[in-house]
Amino acid sequence: MINQRLASNFNWLFFLICLGISILGLEIIYSANHARPEAFFRGLYIKQIFWIGYGLVAMLIALALDYRWFNRYAYLIYFLTLLALTYVLFYGVVVSGSRRWLHIGSISIQVSEFAKVSLIIVLAKYFESGKMMSGQYTLKDLLIPALMTGVLGGLIVTQPDLGTTMMIFFIFLVFVVVIEMETMTLIKLFSSGLLLAPAIWFFLKDYQKSRLLTLFNPELDPLGAGYHSIQSKIAIGSGGFWGKGLLAGTQSRLNFLPEKHTDFIFSVFAEETGFFGVAVLLSLFLFVILKGLNIAFRAVDRFGFFLALGLISSIAFYIIFNVGMTIGLFPITGIPLPLLSYGGSSIITNFFAIGLLLNIEMRRAIH
Repeated sequence: MINQRLASNFNWLFFLICLGISILGLEIIYSANHARPEAFFRGLYIKQIFWIGYGLVAMLIALALDYRWFNRYAYLIYFLTLLALTYVLFYGVVVSGSRRWLHIGSISIQVSEFAKVSLIIVLAKYFESGKMMSGQYTLKDLLIPALMTGVLGGLIVTQPDLGTTMMIFFIFLVFVVVIEMETMTLIKLFSSGLLLAPAIWFFLKDYQKSRLLTLFNPELDPLGAGYHSIQSKIAIGSGGFWGKGLLAGTQSRLNFLPEKHTDFIFSVFAEETGFFGVAVLLSLFLFVILKGLNIAFRAVDRFGFFLALGLISSIAFYIIFNVGMTIGLFPITGIPLPLLSYGGSSIITNFFAIGLLLNIEMRRAIH
């Protein structure tokens, strides 16, 4: 539980910046959909208010529990996540060709969003109780964490959810780099990865292959796979320095931008606020990332270090990939922009991660 001593160490600046980004997201979600004829889309910002409320509850839960509680139950949490993902594989709800969601009453939950936190917890548990960071890890030592990552990633990619799968393996890579493996072991690991990478092509669906091909030349299919990238770059470029103003973006208002309240919300924001607004938003995200890294490297124990590092790395991955996707640097995948994009599972998971980060920092202050 949170006592008065812990509460006095609560980082209000970090919390308020994260909350401010999510409130800014409400305005952008409203702006992206206010001109649409469907009442469902026009009301999404109202639903997002409730999701933010649920997210704040999740953050309070993460704050109330000592983060080391998750260390004790890490493997159980991971096992339950595997069961949930397996259930989704057979009985999940299909939306836009992907079987990712579970219906719980009137609420739809994307289990893969919570699965990434589960993996971070179990990997933090494994490396916390393993060898010290002295360059002694070998490929044999990585067999168990690689298997845990592979099984979880395999269940997610079959939904299919390529974006979350990439993030899952990115987290594993971050941990591998941090534990300072022997040089030859690291070379062997990355060499094997490079050799196996081309084989991934044969497991991709046709639309995923098209997105990769049009990444380098969207004009190959301007009305198909390249459409998203072309319209996104037009929207961002048309914003200029100061932007067109709130509710005045033409690309979003005239429905040229697809998925403008989720995957391409950054394009809407850039068109309306211009370079100035983008610079402010990215500065806020940079503060969140740097503060998260600061919390990780100042944690009082190894579990807190790995947990904080994994959480902030996942947030950073989503920010970098989403922004890079909208400006044509990365292929189009269903990766939301943390705290800004519409989505219940995403906003709850992000606030839960923020709660854990604040938890780790608060408990460091009393040691």
